[in-house]
Amino acid sequence: MSTERIEGELGAFRDEYPQTANVVRKLFAVSFAALGVGGLFGLIQALHRTGVFRFIPSKDYYTVLTGHGVLLALVFTIFFLCGIFTWSIVDSLERPLESVTFTKTWVAIMSAGSTMAGVAILAGFVGEIPFQADVLFTFYPPLQAHPIFYIGLALFIIGTWLAGIDWFRTYWNWRGDNPNKSPPLRTFMVLMTMLMWYLSTLGVAVEVVFFLIPWSLGLIQTVDPLLMRTLFWYFGHPVVYFWLMPAYLIWYTILPKLAGGRLFSDPLARIVFVLFLVLSTPVGFHHQYMDPGIPEGFKFLAMSNTMFLLLPSLLTAFTVVASMEYGARKNGGTGYLSWLRNLPWGEPAFAAMALAGLMFAAGGFSGMVNAGMNVNYLVHNTLWVPGHFHLTVGTAVALTFMGVTYWLWPQLTGKRLQHRTLATIQPYLWFVGMTLMSNAMHRGGLAGIPRRTAEPQYENFEFEALFGTIGEIRWQIALGGILLTLSLTLFLIVVVGTWLVDRSAIAVDGDLPPALSGPEEAPKAINNLRLWLVIAVVLVALAYGPPLYTMIQDGLFYPGQPPQPTALEPLWEVLP
Repeated sequence: MSTERIEGELGAFRDEYPQTANVVRKLFAVSFAALGVGGLFGLIQALHRTGVFRFIPSKDYYTVLTGHGVLLALVFTIFFLCGIFTWSIVDSLERPLESVTFTKTWVAIMSAGSTMAGVAILAGFVGEIPFQADVLFTFYPPLQAHPIFYIGLALFIIGTWLAGIDWFRTYWNWRGDNPNKSPPLRTFMVLMTMLMWYLSTLGVAVEVVFFLIPWSLGLIQTVDPLLMRTLFWYFGHPVVYFWLMPAYLIWYTILPKLAGGRLFSDPLARIVFVLFLVLSTPVGFHHQYMDPGIPEGFKFLAMSNTMFLLLPSLLTAFTVVASMEYGARKNGGTGYLSWLRNLPWGEPAFAAMALAGLMFAAGGFSGMVNAGMNVNYLVHNTLWVPGHFHLTVGTAVALTFMGVTYWLWPQLTGKRLQHRTLATIQPYLWFVGMTLMSNAMHRGGLAGIPRRTAEPQYENFEFEALFGTIGEIRWQIALGGILLTLSLTLFLIVVVGTWLVDRSAIAVDGDLPPALSGPEEAPKAINNLRLWLVIAVVLVALAYGPPLYTMIQDGLFYPGQPPQPTALEPLWEVLP
């Protein structure tokens, strides 16, 4: 076992665990690089779709769209998650990871996989290069990518599995030394998130390894689009919580400290993560309401499970707001709402996290529309969907990650945060930009404007906005995209500027205060990881077992035989 802990004069994480801090810095560096490139692609999309300015021909739009989705929704978020989880495990258990070599191995595998997928995507700009991947973030058929894209995705997922093993190994060794203690809250959150990830990635692993890679290599001639979509969305909605759960970890454990207070309830936070494990995977069919071949009853079951997922979000809203209010009242806040003025809105880390939480509340309301079967038909495949998506992963996750970087980056580098004025402005600029863009996207979705198309207009058809005009909606999207890009630029300037300066003699307060209601008040069953995993597996089997069996029985897919629909035939033309 590594013995890297070194007592440093500053007491910062970098001085206590230099090897782990180095790993976390590298994970963050890859994450921020993907954020920069993906953010640039987002600006190109916003200006292209609105017709304000076109940098590229429309045929290259789908390369940009794929790069924007994969780089931001997978590479940026998951590399950052691996960094914050590695820090959380080591810092909360107060022991290093078991093997630095093993840690470097999974980081290398994730990096190799991301590079392969990224090269395949960027090759779309060069027409004569054979390996391309203009398949969008939802990479299921009938669109087909080059094998290196799918192989890269497989390696990326394997890397995340190994990362989870690394964290579990560290926890198991800690438990051997502390058999009667509850796992620290941050460790518990990491482990529950990874159990959910292992369960939910089974679908996409089967899709990529057993179908898409052989299909792209020409080893099999056809794949069934409905089966591929089902396997993808089995994974596709839980991955949203894989992004959100580290944001929840930050809101529960770091945000109360920044507000000057303490977490309201440790047991309630654990219950929230239990609910995410149990409920997040059996909901994927709510992305397939319009798909034929899936019984309506199972779509209704997915809708019900999705609505139950509102519960952990509502519990989080109560707990986090109560924790902030406790801190504000400690600092002299009074009244029903006037205590909000006593929160540290001038601190960039706090402001970013608090604004992200506020934006997530708005995303929850639009998410209920997506989840409802009947209402979803009105907004399916319109701009409403990316409008919702940008409220959740684009702000609740991204802005929270930026905020915690302002707090954690000095601890990882041993350097004082630079350009504080820019850091203070940046969260508010992001909030304004996203408010403009997501509002216009939701309104455009209600008008029926499609998503995922290089051209926003159908031929011989004019959209009519319910509020304002279509032209005003497009300009609002463009302005929001410009402000978001400017905010992202400020963030990267702060991060890079801090990294490049010399170390400074600062004492970084990285200690997190205990909760008002501690883990000793939680029922013992809450910490029973095996119990909750078994319940989650049973619910997944009930939600997905019969529909998948029905697909096989109906002849949509027979192992060893060519399926009825080809990859390029519309599914509805071959269904009985």
